[in-house]
Amino acid sequence: MSNVMEQLNQEQQTEVKRQMAIYSQGVQEIIPTEELKNKIAKSLLENKPLKIKLGLDPSAPDVHLGHTVVLNKMRQFQENGHVIQLIIGDFTGKIGDPTGKSVARKQLTDEEVQHNAKTYFEQFAKVIDMDKVELHYNSKWLSELNFEDVIQLAGKITVARLLERDDFEERIALGKPISLHEFFYPLMQGYDSVVLESDIELGGTDQHFNILMGRHFQEKFGKEKQVALLMPLLEGLDGVEKMSKSKKNYIGIDESPQEMYGKAMSIPDELMMKYFELITDFTPVQIQFTKEQLKSGELHPRDAKMLLGKTIVRMYHGQEEAEKAENHFVSVFQQGAIPEAIPVLEWKGDMKTSIIDLLVGLQMLGSKSEARRMIENNGVKVNGNKVENPQLHLVITDGLIVQVGKRKFVKVKV
Repeated sequence: MSNVMEQLNQEQQTEVKRQMAIYSQGVQEIIPTEELKNKIAKSLLENKPLKIKLGLDPSAPDVHLGHTVVLNKMRQFQENGHVIQLIIGDFTGKIGDPTGKSVARKQLTDEEVQHNAKTYFEQFAKVIDMDKVELHYNSKWLSELNFEDVIQLAGKITVARLLERDDFEERIALGKPISLHEFFYPLMQGYDSVVLESDIELGGTDQHFNILMGRHFQEKFGKEKQVALLMPLLEGLDGVEKMSKSKKNYIGIDESPQEMYGKAMSIPDELMMKYFELITDFTPVQIQFTKEQLKSGELHPRDAKMLLGKTIVRMYHGQEEAEKAENHFVSVFQQGAIPEAIPVLEWKGDMKTSIIDLLVGLQMLGSKSEARRMIENNGVKVNGNKVENPQLHLVITDGLIVQVGKRKFVKVKV
C-alpha cells in the first residue's frame, strides 16, 4: 500500500490531505497514521468507501456529550461517504467489558440489551444519519461458533498478552479475582473486526487494548489490518473527572436548550477549545480561527463560551432554540432577570417557616447544612432579593419565587 499515494492525481492527493486533517482533529492517537493515509488513498483510487467500526455494549443507554466525542468523528467519516459499521454487542454485552472495572461487570439479559440498543439508536440519530448505518448484532456470528472454534480463536493469543491489560494487572496486584470468561471479551471484539473486515475502528483511549485486538486477529486470519483511532476522554463540567452521569458533571443530549446552554457556560475556560474540537461540528479551519482569536484577545473567553453553548444547543435543538437559549441566559444570568417559565411546587408546611426549612422542604437543597452553606455563600434569593441571614424566617405567600445558585428557580404555590 506504500505506493498508493503515487497512483493518485493531484486532486485526489489534495482530497487525502483534506480528509486526514478532518480525521486527525482532536484525536489522541492514530495507530498507525501512515496506514490511515494509505487507506483513504486506496478508497479514492478504487472508488470504494472505507468501513468504519464502532462496537457498543448497550449497558448505559443515556447519551451525554462525552459519548458524542466518538460519534462526531463517525459523522465526519460518514459525511465523506464512508460506511459506518455499528455493532451492538448483544453477545459480548451479556459477558461485560472489564475495561476500567476492579470487579467483573454485571452480565446483561437479552431484554436489557434490546431495550438499551433501541434507546441508543434514537439518541445517536441526533449526531449521525442512522438510515445510512450498517447495523450488526454480534450474536449473529459469535453464537454460531462451536467449542472447537473458540479453542482455535483462543490459540491465536497468549495469556501473557492478555495480562498486559491494565485492568487485569491491577486486579492481580490487589489480589482480586478475574473470571476466565472476562479474557474472552477482547477476543470476541477482535473477532468482530475479522468478520466485518473493518478498515478503521473508533473508540476512546480506554478501549486501546480491545481495539488493537482487532488488528491482531485480522492479521492472524490473513486479513488487511484495521487502523485504530483513539479519541480522548472528555472531562466534565468540573474540569477534572471524565464526563459521567454518576459524577453529575455532564451535559445530556436530551436536556432542554436552556439547561444545555446554562451548563455549557460553566465549562472551565481551559477546556473550551477541547470541547470545540471534540463535540461540535466546527471544521479544523473554524477551530484554528477561534483558537487564534482567543489567543490574540479579539475573542473574550466569555463570548467564546457563549458561542460554544449556542453551538451545542443548535446541534441538538436547532438554530431557533439556540437563539432563545442564549437570549434567556443573557436576560436571566447576565441582566439578573427572573425567567418566565419556572417550576411551580406546592408548599405543604407551616405558613411561617425558616428559609432553611423552606429550601430543604422544596428539595432545592439536600440538607439543612447544605442550605446554610449556600446562604452563607450568597447563593440564595427570595423574590430577587439576596438572603444574607441563615436564621431568616418568612411568611409563605402564593407566588413566592425562590432561587438557588444561578439556574435553579421555584415558584411556591400555597
